[in-house]
Amino acid sequence: MAARLVRKPEPAVAAFAGIFAVTVLGLLSVGAVIPVLPRYVKGPLDEGDVAVGFVVGAFAFTGLAARPLAGHLADLRGRRVAVVLGSSLAVLAGLIYFLPAGLPGLIASRFALGAGEGTVFTAGAAWVVDLAPIERRGRMVGLYGLAVWTGLSLGPPIGDLLLQVGSYELVWAFATAAPLLGLLIALRLPDPFTPAPRDEPRALIARESLRPGIVLSLGVVGFAAIAAFIALHLEERGIGHGTLAFTVFAVSVVVTRLAGGDLPDRIGAARCALGAAAIEALGLTVIALAPSLAITLLGAVAMGAAFSTLYPSLVLIAVERVPETRRGSAVGTFTAFFDIGVGLGGPLTGAAVALGDAYSAAFWVAAGCACAGAVAIATRIRTTSAAAAEPAPSTAASGRGRVP
Repeated sequence: MAARLVRKPEPAVAAFAGIFAVTVLGLLSVGAVIPVLPRYVKGPLDEGDVAVGFVVGAFAFTGLAARPLAGHLADLRGRRVAVVLGSSLAVLAGLIYFLPAGLPGLIASRFALGAGEGTVFTAGAAWVVDLAPIERRGRMVGLYGLAVWTGLSLGPPIGDLLLQVGSYELVWAFATAAPLLGLLIALRLPDPFTPAPRDEPRALIARESLRPGIVLSLGVVGFAAIAAFIALHLEERGIGHGTLAFTVFAVSVVVTRLAGGDLPDRIGAARCALGAAAIEALGLTVIALAPSLAITLLGAVAMGAAFSTLYPSLVLIAVERVPETRRGSAVGTFTAFFDIGVGLGGPLTGAAVALGDAYSAAFWVAAGCACAGAVAIATRIRTTSAAAAEPAPSTAASGRGRVP
């Protein structure tokens, strides 16, 4: 009797949970080495600060390059194949840590890890879109994005703890075992996607993803500003508590995804993205002007809520105009703009601080970028509405298409 009361999860739900777990495990391998690598470079490798920066940043180069390639592969060979390949690259990265190859070996490991993470997340996102019902697609994509936050939040304390109780080799072992477990899980997950015939022409870059991708990169500038300058900005204004402000921002991202992740499905992806971009600009403006910690935290909450809904809204826009057989390329092209936004947002806001001689300049520039994104979305909505309102061309005048 008790056995009858136990209900097995639906196949799509179980598959989503599996893909989420695979992605979390991959990001755990990324996060675990974040606090460890600088100590390893300056300690056992006896290298300087420039080497630390290059080792940490090398991850982003292949991550950016891998996303379009991963989406293309996911369309050609299936989502599972791409996810397994990405997990395998992350395992390889962990194994390279053990080689006595010095700084070049460490950089090679970071290259492999960046390519692996970019491949897993991109193909995993396309896999989630395939599984999700249309009416719940935005919520499922938003929930899947929490896998990144989970891995990057839990990974650093795990890596730091392993180093304290053990050694660098123990951290490397965890960074290898986590994606290996993800690989084994991925091999058992159902992949409903059927690739189109190979003779069908497919471009590596999906042009349909360019506009939403550019809007995403404009929105990510705000994230770069908060990550780089929120603490310094609050210290400059005599407020302090920069770590608290960033924590409130991160918590707002997660809570909004959990509580309001269905907003793109309920009000429409374009309208939700427009509202998110506008609220992000407002939140960044509040942070730039805030005279107290309470007002700063209010701006951080608004920024986090907006940033949380912007990504799933825009990814729906990116995939809604492409067939299923090109969905991977659309997601790969789109997600690459996140890396572009982070990569350009840091130097852009840093230059604003240098020219404006105040840390608030970073948030003003980021707010301007968010406003530019809102204008781009509003233009798309207006163009789409105008096209839908135009009457269909009459067929009676030409004598074709008449109903007998």
